[in-house]
Amino acid sequence: MRTWESNVRKVTPYVPGEQPNKPDMIKLNTNENPYPPAPGVRRAMKEFDPDCLRLYPDPGASALTEALAEYCKVKPEQVFIGVGSDDVLAMAFLTFFNSDRPILFPDITYSFYPVWAEAFRIPCRTLPLDEKFRIVTDDYLQDNGGIIFPNPNAPTGLAMGLSEVEKIVQNNKDSVVIVDEAYVDFGAESAVSLIDTYENLLVVQTFSKSRSMAGMRIGFALGSPVLIKYLNDFKHSFNSYTMNQTSLKYGVEAVRDQAYFQETVEKIVRTREHAKEVLGEMGFTFPDSKANFLFITHPDYEAKELFEALREREIYVRYFQSPGIDKYLRVTIGTDEQMEALYTFLREYIKK
Repeated sequence: MRTWESNVRKVTPYVPGEQPNKPDMIKLNTNENPYPPAPGVRRAMKEFDPDCLRLYPDPGASALTEALAEYCKVKPEQVFIGVGSDDVLAMAFLTFFNSDRPILFPDITYSFYPVWAEAFRIPCRTLPLDEKFRIVTDDYLQDNGGIIFPNPNAPTGLAMGLSEVEKIVQNNKDSVVIVDEAYVDFGAESAVSLIDTYENLLVVQTFSKSRSMAGMRIGFALGSPVLIKYLNDFKHSFNSYTMNQTSLKYGVEAVRDQAYFQETVEKIVRTREHAKEVLGEMGFTFPDSKANFLFITHPDYEAKELFEALREREIYVRYFQSPGIDKYLRVTIGTDEQMEALYTFLREYIKK
């Protein structure tokens, strides 16, 4: 090893889903929304004045903060904006998880959590899901330096009830509890209603899934004013201009069009519930997802082989070669037409 390499901070990186770019592909592997952003976003793109790009963006992201505060029925000082929820979560790890005690999160969950813990030298302890892939609430009632979990969880899609979330928050008042709600709009109950009661609760959401804006990288956190102030202080300690002009402008338009938002979310939910029926008839089993994806397995077919066969047909799903979940595929809910193409392939494959 060269001398300078001994001082390099080495981590095992997060592996994002494949991003193929083929004209006729069916992309069901990264939980993107199959529908376009709100019409107001398209109008804002046409009206955007590029001359503003010579100026720094608003460091407080005021217009987007106020739009989100109004939508979420909270005060602006309870909203934090970041470059996608990954940026928000990374800042939250650095800001709030600084104890010698380990932070807690599920052993089967969003695979970025252990990456951040390793990168930031945060001690951590993973807690097993039960035999049905459910988070065991009582396991989180132990000494810790912080807690984070998604609701619904990923990659299982299972959601916890609000009373279970509150039990964890209520019994951990000496540490910050982060609820990652990337998929909450597709069927789970948000914990935002609890932030005025528990100042140790931080709720993180994203524009990448239900608002069809994964490419703009907009995420946000909601919490008590004291938590949000700490996050902003940390953000401004290294970069005050995290959000670009276009993201701020288009983000506001996405929040304003609630009718379109509800329409597309309802489409995805309907397609998801139909997919459960169709895949169930083929012999697949899966947890009862409340997200925009299904976590499927079949007793007669290996997940890896099925993943590769789908990929050859340019139908992309996600396969995790990890203990406990290597018999499953995560399938994003696409349009009805995309899902029908998936069903057609699976029916043909199963007949072999």
